[in-house]
Parts: sequence; C-alpha cells; structure tokens
Amino acid sequence: MTTPLTQLRPAHELQADDHTPVVIIGAGACGLTAALALHRLGVECVVLERDAFPAGSTALSSGFVPAPGTRVQAAQGIDDSVALFARDIQAKAHGEAAAHLVQAYASHIGPALDALEEHHGVPWQVLDNFLYPGHSAHRMHAVPEKTGAGLMSRLQAAADAAGVVLLTQAQVTELWADDQQRVHGVGFVRPGGEVERLRCDVVVLACNGFGGAPAMVRNLLPEMADATYAGHAGNDGSAIHWGEQLGARLADLGAYQGHGSWAVPQGALISWALMMEGGVQINALGQRFHDETQGYSEAAVHVLAQPGGVAWNVFDDTLLEFAQGFPDFVAAQGAGAVQHAGDAAALARLMACPPQALQATLDAVQPGSDPLTGRSFKRALQAPFHAVKVTGALFHTQGGLDIDAQARVLRQDGTPLPNLLAAGGAARGVSGGAVWGYLSGNGLLSAIAGGHIAAHTAAHCVQTLQPGAAP
Repeated sequence: MTTPLTQLRPAHELQADDHTPVVIIGAGACGLTAALALHRLGVECVVLERDAFPAGSTALSSGFVPAPGTRVQAAQGIDDSVALFARDIQAKAHGEAAAHLVQAYASHIGPALDALEEHHGVPWQVLDNFLYPGHSAHRMHAVPEKTGAGLMSRLQAAADAAGVVLLTQAQVTELWADDQQRVHGVGFVRPGGEVERLRCDVVVLACNGFGGAPAMVRNLLPEMADATYAGHAGNDGSAIHWGEQLGARLADLGAYQGHGSWAVPQGALISWALMMEGGVQINALGQRFHDETQGYSEAAVHVLAQPGGVAWNVFDDTLLEFAQGFPDFVAAQGAGAVQHAGDAAALARLMACPPQALQATLDAVQPGSDPLTGRSFKRALQAPFHAVKVTGALFHTQGGLDIDAQARVLRQDGTPLPNLLAAGGAARGVSGGAVWGYLSGNGLLSAIAGGHIAAHTAAHCVQTLQPGAAP
C-alpha cells in the first residue's frame, strides 16, 4: 500500500463554521447521480471534485449502462426483468459476486435511470442491435452521443440545472472523525494551496478505485502490473486508504475491468461489439487464441499473453459499416487505427505474420462452432479485410471498501460505520474476485445504482439527526 493521501484527524479539533448535510467526494457518474437524487429528496449536499471539471472514469468509458425494466426498455418492447439481470451478473461471476449487492443494484438501476430521465432530462435509448457478452436481453442504455463523455456532459448539465453545489479543483486531504469512527467534516485543498474545511453529517465516497496506483496494482493485480492503464489518473486508491484509517473492511480486491481492444499506438478504445458481431482477434503467429465472445475484460489477459502483448482485430466491410455507428470507433478510425487489406496475403503483410497460418485461421471462420475455441460463428469473413492493432489494458478496479445493500461502509466485524457511505469505484462491485467476473457495464451499474442507493441512505441518516426525529 502507498502512503495515505488523507490525514485522519480528531473531530473535536475541527474548526469550521460552514456546514452541509452531505459531502460527496467525486463528481463522476456516481457522485452526480447521488447529488441529483439528494436534490429530489430535498437534502442539501456539496460535491467535491479534484479535477478542473467532472469527468472521471465515466468519461473514459463507452457510457453504456445495463438496466432492466426501464421505461425506454419497455417502450422498445424488450422483455427483461430484475431476476434475469441478477442471474446474468452471477453467471458471469461464477456465483462469486456479492449477492446482496447484485440484488440491490439490479433492483435500483432501472428506477435510477428512469428518475434521471423523468426529472433531469437525461435521454436514454437501448442499444438493441447486438448483445454484449453475458447479457441475455437487450438492456444496454446510452445517451444519444453513445459515449462516456456524452453521459458526463448530460449529468453535469442536469446538476447545473438543479443547482447542485459542485466545487472543482477541490482535493480532499483531511477527514475528521471521532472515537466511534463518525466523520464530522472534511478538509480540501483549492487552487492556491489553502485548506478549506467543511462540517457535515454524512460523507459519500464516490471517488475512485486504485487502477492509477502502480504499487497497489502490482501488489493486488500482478497480471496487469505492466499493462497499459487506460483509466483515470484520479483512481489512486484514496478511498481505500481513507476507509482503512477508519477501520473499514475491504473486499474483492482481485477484481477489475480489463479490455482486450485498446488500439495502439493511438490509445483508443475499439468497441467490443465488433467481436460480438463476428470479428476475430489474431496474434503475430497468424492464429486466433481465445473465444472472443466470452468477454472483453478477460480478453485483456489473453491479448497480453500473446507475442509482444498485442493482437489484431480483424473484420470485413459489413462489420466496418456496423462499427461506424459508434462515435468512439469513428474517432479511432480518424486517428488512423483502422488499416486495410485487399486480401489475406495483404493482411498477412500488414500484420507481419505467416501467410499460410493466417489463411488457415481465416478459412476456419465459418458458420457453426469453431473446434479451436468453441465459438459459434454466423458467417465467414469476406475480403477486403480491415484490422486494428490492439493490446490489453486496465480500465478500472472492481474491488474496494466492503459495503452493505444500503451502501454503508462496513467495519472488520461487519457492522456499518456510522455515517460513511461508498459506491462506484470506491466500493466492491458485483464482479466477484477476478477479471473474468466482469459483466459488460458492471462499472457504470455500480456507479449509478450505487449513487442512487447511497443518496437515499444519506437522506435517511440526515433525517434521523433532525430535532424531534425518531431514534
């Protein structure tokens, strides 16, 4: 572990006149969802964001959110349920995901998205032209931009319209707590270097995982120690350090979202929808090496194990046209990530691989089940071919502070801390304890459902502190 970035200080020494009921640390999808829910509940809050503008891991993602039972899903005639979604989550995690969080998130993500649409004008659409790995229904929601940056822009606009108090360039450096581990306030540094302090009744950690902390990654995720980190620099493990200082329990620290389709040298995410619709990954030996439809997270490990730690995404004109429906892919194509070959021989020269091996690999991509990996193909790939050179990357971690179904941070003995909540990257997710447990969209599921739940728990905590409230 690295040195804690935040000092834990005794509550009785806190000198601050300013007070807000709830402090939210982090203004990504989790923090802004929580702030908007508190606004609807009539509870004031202050959101503290270390960067100059809200972005976080959300802005670097595809921005796709899995949810069952939403208004827009029903409008598109899609049959889905909380129970089916929960089963899909556990199936991908081999039954190792925290059952209480699986049920909580599967139940609350639909109402959270509907509330963002109904009360804050965030427009959703369900992507119904392909299924992501592990999902048995079309439930991936996106804003019209179909990007994480677009989602963040919509959430920030909603927060601005709601009058949410958001302080940017405000990096938390102090937590003030008493002997019962109740947090009474926070200190944060603004531009200029002075520390400002704020009293509060509840703290929501909506800030980060530890993907941007190399020492923690090397210790906890050794297979990704030398992988490209494609996440946000703010994921420095702060939330874990803060929780540990208060005696919190940690869980699922071996879980993370990798991605086996990070274009090099462009440094751009190539949508895994290409693989799900018939594209293949081929290494420098001209061979396929895994079933691409099992998931893009574990694909990161498979790609990194290939010669040079790279592979090529190979597809044809039909799939190129399909991929151009994704803005992120269009941007990557504009940056020169997509290369072209008229036939298999030209593709072998492009990839610098043995032409006979490559031809055999392409010939094996035929309708039916592939004997090498067990993958089922709908059709063969047709020349001309297109290819993107990719590596495996680490995007964000899925382990963190242990929480209950109400997003309360738990002590070592399993009892909740008095007023510390966590969600999103700060907390354990629903991916079990390893890379293969990550179901597509689990990150934003935890962020948005977790932020929604944390807001309701925070509101309840604040209300019980009001004069005359029932104990």
